[in-house]
Amino acid sequence: MVKKTDEMTIWQHLSDLRKRLFYALIGLVIGVVISGIFANTILDILANPVGGLENLLSLQVTENFSVFFRVTLLGGFILAFPFILFQVYLFVSPGLKKKERRWVLTAVPFATLLFVAGALFAFLVMLPPAIGFLVQFSGPEVLPRWKDYVDFITSLVFWIGISFETPLLMFILAKIGIIDAKGLIKQWRIAMIIIAVVAAVATPTPDPLNMAILMAPLLVLYLLGILLAALARGKKRKE
Repeated sequence: MVKKTDEMTIWQHLSDLRKRLFYALIGLVIGVVISGIFANTILDILANPVGGLENLLSLQVTENFSVFFRVTLLGGFILAFPFILFQVYLFVSPGLKKKERRWVLTAVPFATLLFVAGALFAFLVMLPPAIGFLVQFSGPEVLPRWKDYVDFITSLVFWIGISFETPLLMFILAKIGIIDAKGLIKQWRIAMIIIAVVAAVATPTPDPLNMAILMAPLLVLYLLGILLAALARGKKRKE
């Protein structure tokens, strides 16, 4: 085992990186195995917005397997997410001061909560009206293909979950001096445009209602990010 000191050689850094990547991979594998055990239940839950598995079609021989693999992989990643973040922390911690280690370690559970909140928001709030709008839209009866449906849902849930990490990212950028709360407040018009573009791209339907449903939490997250940025800069001045 490499002893972590204040000064580490490049080979020690590479050795530590390899170890952290290996542990993160092991955590992901364990998460995928646990997710696979409950895969059938997860698939039933994913099919709820469209009315159940009976309203979906599987057209290819390998389609059910590919859907099973995608769902278990995403579920495993969500389960292993805190452990993976902790491995990132262990890798960067030798180069951090004691106070910096404390707030980075605090950010790990906070990042997990934000991601889970975003995923739940996408699945419970955004998807039901979006699926209803798309399925009942004018035209022939829609029977979604199983693979396309799951790809659509998992992509939306994943990226909305990632977008909910915005306040934490803003806090980190403020902590290292790249941004500050005053600048973020002054640029609120640009932020609104960016939020609108992100909502328009991420929203699965073209109607303004679903776009507004996504814009509202993104705006709240931006305001939360400004507050965290102010706290980060205030703590840095005291230090």
